[in-house]
Formats: sequence, C-alpha cells, structure tokens
Amino acid sequence: YRVHIANGSMVNTPPVFAVYVCMLTLRWLKKRGGVAVMEKINEQKAKLLYDTLDALPLFHPKVEKEDRSLMNVVWTMPDIELEKQFLEECKANGMVGIKGHRTVGGFRASLYNALTMESVIAITDLMKDFATRKA
Repeated sequence: YRVHIANGSMVNTPPVFAVYVCMLTLRWLKKRGGVAVMEKINEQKAKLLYDTLDALPLFHPKVEKEDRSLMNVVWTMPDIELEKQFLEECKANGMVGIKGHRTVGGFRASLYNALTMESVIAITDLMKDFATRKA
C-alpha cells in the first residue's frame, strides 16, 4: 500500500456507489440514535409480531423461541387455502413481499431497520382481524 499512497493511486476504482449508499445508511442510522437505539426498536418490532403469532392459533411460527430472528419472522397456517386468503388480504392492504420461499411456503416478514413499528402494527392488526373472522 505504500506505493499506492506515495503515488496517490490505487489498484482499481472503489465501488463508489456502494460506498455512497453505505454513507447514507450510516448517517440515517446515526440520526435515529445509533445502533443501540435501533436494536431496541428491532427487539420491540420482533416481540410484537412473535407475541401475535404465539397468541393466535391460526398462525404457526416455524422457529423455536430460543432461536428466533429479530430480522426475519417465518410462519405457516393450517392449510394452503387459508394462506392464499391471508396473502390476498395482505396485498389488498398494501403488504407485499411476505410470501415464504417457494420450496417452504408460508410467510416471511422481514423486519429490517427501515421497516417502521407502524408497519408491524398494521400486519399484526390484520392477523388478529383475519383470525377472528376465520375462527
């Protein structure tokens, strides 16, 4: 690296756009309180969704409590027809991208940093309403 530094050069051009997006993401994260605050928010989002899944017999979480992810929550329902109906209601309410992997089925909600608590409240409210109507 001394040769590069001495000549004000580098072997190749760095991925400028990726570095720029990383900078924007880190600024956004810092503006919201940093990693510690985001961790607490993500724990709250995951807790709300898992508590809802655990409370409603119509939804079946696929991961044991001690192994659950804060970022990706997966679940199934008792039959494919109910899954199709729930997925349609999600779409009708502007919730897309939650269909599970094609080989596994079910659902996957990704609770990444940018997803708001309001979004988690919206899907848990829909789950409660759907479970009440289908019980």
